[in-house]
Amino acid sequence: MSLKVVILAAGKGTRMRSQLPKVLQPLAQKPLLQHVINTAQLLDSKSIITVIGHGAQLVKTSVKGSHLNFVMQEQQLGTGHAVAQAQSHISDNDTVLILYGDVPLTSLATLQDLLSLVDNTHPLALLTIDLVDSTGYGRIVRDNHFQVKEIIEEKDASPEQKQIKEVNTGIMAVQGGHLKLWLENLSADNAQGEYYLTDIIAMCVQSGFEVHTTRPESELEVLGVNNKIQLQDLERRYQNQLAEKLMVDGATVIDASRLDIRGSITVGQDVTIDVNTIFEGSVTLGNNVSVGANCIIKNATIGDNVRIEPFTHIEEATLAENCVVGPYARLRPGTELAANAKIGNFVETKKAQIGKGSKVNHLSYVGDTVMGEGCNIGAGTITCNYDGVNKHLTEIGDNVFVGSDTQLVAPVNIGSGATIGAGSTITKDVPADELTLSRSKQLTLKGWVKPTKQ
Repeated sequence: MSLKVVILAAGKGTRMRSQLPKVLQPLAQKPLLQHVINTAQLLDSKSIITVIGHGAQLVKTSVKGSHLNFVMQEQQLGTGHAVAQAQSHISDNDTVLILYGDVPLTSLATLQDLLSLVDNTHPLALLTIDLVDSTGYGRIVRDNHFQVKEIIEEKDASPEQKQIKEVNTGIMAVQGGHLKLWLENLSADNAQGEYYLTDIIAMCVQSGFEVHTTRPESELEVLGVNNKIQLQDLERRYQNQLAEKLMVDGATVIDASRLDIRGSITVGQDVTIDVNTIFEGSVTLGNNVSVGANCIIKNATIGDNVRIEPFTHIEEATLAENCVVGPYARLRPGTELAANAKIGNFVETKKAQIGKGSKVNHLSYVGDTVMGEGCNIGAGTITCNYDGVNKHLTEIGDNVFVGSDTQLVAPVNIGSGATIGAGSTITKDVPADELTLSRSKQLTLKGWVKPTKQ
């Protein structure tokens, strides 16, 4: 059997009070639907069919993945009707896994377990869970032999059936030929006037088959989202799960409730992460890395023994071992720090290679620069890399000392061992091992009268 995945993602999500379709609401800065697609991609699926409706064009352009197809549900007539829109993509010999675009955190292991229950003699398997409060969910009705008989939706359930704690998550795996047959026999004769996908369970039983069930490891895997309160709750639960994994991997997280991971992060041993830190994209932290409070780190590789002080922003940068950055530093894309480099407070770098042991300690901007080893860049230094049209390169050799409040007007080359006097504007290449400075004559105007306010 080949695997086809059907993701239901056509709903508007009225309770979200948003112009954005529900399945595009962000969880860890990624659309809910994208989480589902990413997990589905890990299965050996020949096709992922996403059923779309509200905001269809936006949904199509907002998610990505291989083997991804879209089908329209023009009218919202229930889950059975939604799955029926995908029938043209399903063959009789397929196993069909049905997922939901607003249930983002079902694990790969749980789905693999569910799929393992489906074969020619057991054409349908369900993912169920026991809830303390089962309000709003379809109840799993079993017979005296504990075999599944049917699923009763909340609005159609009797008072006794509403006491059942085992509920339907909506996630199921079905053999393709049986699914198509059962979909054709669905009826909208119910309280909602909709075609319930869950009605195929009773059809399966009536056809003489047993319905197998399995359960996820945690409730988090099957939680859906209907409003912004639930979205925020799911975000915090998910973030706590990610933080716990970091701690299992050996990181010390000062407060898991004040950590956000919006991508993937790999940590070495003895990493410490302080509060209100945000990781985005792909981040790697080496051994003994310390990240101070209120930092944002995106798509970065951080070497061993690096200390990142509070309020530092790092994006698309690489830091070798033993660097110190911050506080209040900003490392922009293309920054590369060699071992033992230091970037201090209120320093901004972009597309800058900073050599081994070099220091830019305070209040400076270094962009489009290649800097050698052992340099000391004084406070208020600016590489003037942009002429209003094009960017230009500043090259700085080894062991260069640049005095405070200096402007290096690119393109310019500073020779190794050079010293530049404070307050200079450098527009020409600077020779190695010499003192170079550029200052106007200092004047004192005697008898000058300070202006008064009119």
